[in-house]
Amino acid sequence: MKVDWLVIRSQRISFWIDRRVPVMLLGLAIVTVMAIVMNVGRGDYPIPPWDIFKTLLGLDTGNPDHAFVIYNLRLPRTLVALMVGVALSISGTIFQGITRNPLADPAIIGINSGASLAAVTVIILFPSASIYTLPLSAFVGSLLMAGLIYFLAWNKGSSPVLFILMGLGLSAIASAFTSLMITFGEIYSVSDALVWLAGSVYGRTWEQVFSLVPWLIVFVPITLTLARHLNALNLGDDVAKGLGVRVEWQRGLLVLVGVALAGASVATAGNISFVGLIAPHIGRQLVGPNHQGLIPTAALLGGMIVVMADFLGRTLFAPIELPCGVVTAAVGAPYFLYLLIRNRKKST
Repeated sequence: MKVDWLVIRSQRISFWIDRRVPVMLLGLAIVTVMAIVMNVGRGDYPIPPWDIFKTLLGLDTGNPDHAFVIYNLRLPRTLVALMVGVALSISGTIFQGITRNPLADPAIIGINSGASLAAVTVIILFPSASIYTLPLSAFVGSLLMAGLIYFLAWNKGSSPVLFILMGLGLSAIASAFTSLMITFGEIYSVSDALVWLAGSVYGRTWEQVFSLVPWLIVFVPITLTLARHLNALNLGDDVAKGLGVRVEWQRGLLVLVGVALAGASVATAGNISFVGLIAPHIGRQLVGPNHQGLIPTAALLGGMIVVMADFLGRTLFAPIELPCGVVTAAVGAPYFLYLLIRNRKKST
């Protein structure tokens, strides 16, 4: 089978991109914009798509309430959903690549549990803390969890299999401590923590948008520049060393990036599970395993998934609103079981 590639070279950066990627990214971008418009326009106070575009462009729609509903109520939560989906899907792509395991996910291997424990601790013990401290605390918690997993999985080098197994065990321990914090916390702080743990973008404002944006601005470009090293690591340590890759250094740097994206996302919207598992899998079906095309594809897919999950959570049982984390879990858990069964059949 003939595969066409777009080659982009410079002295420091080299990209090999499947020719399917630009077309697929354009299509996903269009679908994502449609999902955003649907989510912003649908609700107790419906707004036509054309009026949404006119409001965003600063044109008069003849209804002054449109601007308030869009800018104050719906657009911030939709942008948070989009960015959280982008960050979680990129983090999932990274961890699947460095562990060479298609079932790896920040929520499954314990990274999200570390972030959740740290964030819940801040919510319960320091309820008056600034919103900007939550991403930092979650990043520290996820980084400590990743460091502990990395240390325990070290056996004359980092072992991808032990990385996952240690992550599962430490995730259970972190979840137990999170439950302990909730048990002994103040009732109002506990209520906030429980809503947050369900994984929701309800009530998110521009403050959360601006607190998450810097993390994406810094770490998404770093991920793209490290994509070729992720390709090499995915081939195995011996092959990567033969290609001149400093295996442990690059793996540690990629873990740091994946932890930062997952931690900031968990701090902003709670524990939204399975996005980092689903988006990379669908991305591989669309553009193949090359991470230089897979990472942006999975990012758009993840953003679209969380936006659509928020849309379905708001509309399926209106006026009751389901957290988007519940919707992604309802879809992701069966998909995870399907992947387990498929991998079992392949191994037999």
